Amino acid sequence: MQTAAAAPLRALAHLPGERGLPFIGHAIEFATDPRRLTHRLQKRYGDVFRTSFLGTHAVVLLGEEALELVLRDRDANFSSRLGWGVTLERLFPNGLMLRDFEDHRFHRRIMQAAFKTAALEDYLDRMNARIAEALPAWGEVREFRFYPRLKQLTLDNAASVFLGVELGPEADRLNRAFVDSVEAALAIVRVPIPGLALHRGIVGRQLLVDFLRARIPERRGSDRPDMFSQLCRAVDEEGRSFSDDDVVDHMVFLLMAAHDTVTSALTSTAFYLARHPEWQERLREVSRGLGTELATYDDLNALSLHQQVFEEVLRLHTPVPYIPRRTIREIEFNGHRLPANTHVSVVPDHTHHDARLWSQPWRFDPDRFGPERAEHKRHPFAFVPFGGGAHLCIGKAFAYMLAKIFLHQLVLRYRLHVPATYAYRPEPVPIPKPVDGLPLTLERV
Repeated sequence: MQTAAAAPLRALAHLPGERGLPFIGHAIEFATDPRRLTHRLQKRYGDVFRTSFLGTHAVVLLGEEALELVLRDRDANFSSRLGWGVTLERLFPNGLMLRDFEDHRFHRRIMQAAFKTAALEDYLDRMNARIAEALPAWGEVREFRFYPRLKQLTLDNAASVFLGVELGPEADRLNRAFVDSVEAALAIVRVPIPGLALHRGIVGRQLLVDFLRARIPERRGSDRPDMFSQLCRAVDEEGRSFSDDDVVDHMVFLLMAAHDTVTSALTSTAFYLARHPEWQERLREVSRGLGTELATYDDLNALSLHQQVFEEVLRLHTPVPYIPRRTIREIEFNGHRLPANTHVSVVPDHTHHDARLWSQPWRFDPDRFGPERAEHKRHPFAFVPFGGGAHLCIGKAFAYMLAKIFLHQLVLRYRLHVPATYAYRPEPVPIPKPVDGLPLTLERV
């Protein structure tokens, strides 16, 4: 595996772009408004430009062709491990995103066991029960904030479905450790100073590691249905299984990847439904047609309109707006030469708002994903909220399933209201979330 140092600034000097502030580069601009930063640099330099973040120099490639080149990666030119390692290596080492090529394929094949239909059906039943237990109390809360309530629900779901831990002090302690790990990933201060985010994240990760490692022997011999136990027992077609270290690394990473992105997207979905009550009614009509509050796995196809709404929100507020890679060898794109070991980022969020691909791209319009218009099919990489190619998110079906059953129960139970003057302001990084928690009024149906 490539381990050479990243390409220095002098190796990228022939490319258009700018360095930004000393050492910090564009990190503050990115943390404040990555979309505005991308637009500013594209307007000045075009669809290929050089930038800098905390001492790391990178090249940004914009557009659907860039997404296809980098994510499909037909010639194995781009390392995901070396791209994501800058921010994730210390906290989420050896997760699927931090593996490449044959090593990645080997681990992904074994992990597929935890995402087969039988496993998903069990996860659905358990998540349905948690949602049905939590939602009735939401309507009793004064000064209700959607994001923290949903975050607690999805954390509780993760403790149950992923780890097989019942609610209580232990689940709360693991949830806190997990949250600290995620928040540390993009900490500007990259030294583990006690009291600061990176140190909290490292301590949180170690707590998760200790919890998981101590329980692996028992889970390997169990028939428990949670994802942790599934990975402990998983084997590929040749009978190969994960080591203890593999199980730990994959579980810590899955907790991060499967939790915060869905929480972010569903929070934004709640806002758009509150802003567009006509869409609430359309979803409610479909949900009532099922005749049950607890949708089954076989009911998921009937909730296609719920998926359209969720996909439109994923387009408008892409949970992972930038995807980093690093070149293994020298490549060329649109007449620009990128040396080996160049940090490269592609930007799904930019393509998701491209007027060449999407009609009125800043407008909330879930019908664009319907079979009549299918704007997301105008290019194979026009819509990539879950990435693409070999690294397409392994939990994509799980995320859609959770979104559908949650929205189904939500619209059957409540009408969502938000003041006409309310401005939705998601904090953009590390994963979008509303700065005010999203205050909503819930009216019982």
